[in-house]
Amino acid sequence: MWEELHNPDFKRVEFDTFKTDAGTNAFVFSIKDWTEQLGAIGLFSKSGRYGGGIYAHIDIAFEFASWISPEFKLYVIKDYQRLKEDENSRLSLSWNLNREISKLNYRVHTDSIKENLIPRELTPEQVSFTYASEADLLNTVLFGMTAKEWRESNPDEKGNIRDHATIYQLLVLANMESYNAILIKQGKTQAERMQLLHELAVQQLTTLSSLELNNLPGIEKK
Repeated sequence: MWEELHNPDFKRVEFDTFKTDAGTNAFVFSIKDWTEQLGAIGLFSKSGRYGGGIYAHIDIAFEFASWISPEFKLYVIKDYQRLKEDENSRLSLSWNLNREISKLNYRVHTDSIKENLIPRELTPEQVSFTYASEADLLNTVLFGMTAKEWRESNPDEKGNIRDHATIYQLLVLANMESYNAILIKQGKTQAERMQLLHELAVQQLTTLSSLELNNLPGIEKK
């Protein structure tokens, strides 16, 4: 069977005679006859003091070893099962990743998200207002409202304003936090920091929103 699958020069007609003779008591298997008469390549012999002997393709060698040793055969079966489970696990992770990126792509590139992704211009009242926490300052710059204002506007929503942010907004928010810490060390006023942070948010979100995630390898357009 191995020769028929892997050896186009295997002499199948001659093999029928060979197989018939193999059923007799007088039959002696000969590697020489196997290779010369049938053109087989899966088994062959070598002569020599150190390298001499009978050699087989790994597929055939595994079959011989499995036939001789049930313990070896069991190890092969268990290892095969382990490898298939590992393969299925990797495929599952890849599928989930593609699914999540596809969902992200759909969410980011709908018109409603595009319209609200880039922060609006800060009002003079917002710039002049002293925020109780730096978190609310960043919320106002990025989302246009404080956490309290968001809760009042969305009484039925679970979580907080950042729980409903896009992945792009969360990425920019992390950058804003680092940038804000630098500005504080530089002695910038809250109003100055708000303007600088707003410029950063607009620049980064404009760049990120122009990316087309559905052009990434492995992601199908829907």
